[in-house]
Amino acid sequence: MKIAFIGGGNMGEAMLSAILKAGLTPPHAISVSDISEARRRHLGQTYGVTVTEGNLEALSQSDVVVLAIKPQNLAEVMAEIGGKLKASQLVISIIAGARLKTLRQGLKHKTIVRAMPNTPAQIGQGITIWTATPEVTEPQKGWAGAILGVMGQQVYVADEEYLDMATAVSGSGPAYVFLFMESLIDAAVGIGLPRDMARQLVLETVLGSADFARQSEKSLDELRRIVTSPGGTTAEALKVLEKGGFAEVIKQAVLAAFIKARELGG
Repeated sequence: MKIAFIGGGNMGEAMLSAILKAGLTPPHAISVSDISEARRRHLGQTYGVTVTEGNLEALSQSDVVVLAIKPQNLAEVMAEIGGKLKASQLVISIIAGARLKTLRQGLKHKTIVRAMPNTPAQIGQGITIWTATPEVTEPQKGWAGAILGVMGQQVYVADEEYLDMATAVSGSGPAYVFLFMESLIDAAVGIGLPRDMARQLVLETVLGSADFARQSEKSLDELRRIVTSPGGTTAEALKVLEKGGFAEVIKQAVLAAFIKARELGG
């Protein structure tokens, strides 16, 4: 399988690195185009892939074309490569907010996968939700699933509407978790813990809690009740969170991200 990356930023590099680590295809079968000479040099030297400044040169011999550019650069790139893709080439877009209709019209191409990965994909622990146009064949869906799967878990959905919802939850979600961890660390420091110790306690608590929840057959509500002894320290803390509208604020944040995702998609 020959793969071309249009854009070699952080997420593009994460996919590239994961593909090579999994042995999905060799370095000589991958080409990357990027406007930054520094990025091209880094990717070429680090991974041994072919790098170029020209998008058309990168995709010319590929089976799969991954669009890993910023949303604001999409119109320019589509104007350049639109109508120049082969009918047999599969396009995988990881551009936030770019809908299949927009991609089809701009690229003048029918076989397109739209995917929403998240940042833990950079260490192979992400989750990607994706969908495809009706023209994408079953073998091509297999290619897409294999490529997206090397970054962690991947979930195919038939309805594109789920991608904007996933953007607000799993796509933006790591930032919510990071903010919570930052706040918990600051709170720990505020009561006297050294910052390095507070960071270790918070990181391991979040990691362990997530793994515990994933492995448990109990609901999150049940797990929370197990930790919360009546009249104890946890119960006292949860009273403050509930009084502050913690759950409602999270709902509002996710809704705001969802609305913005819809706006980005037109």
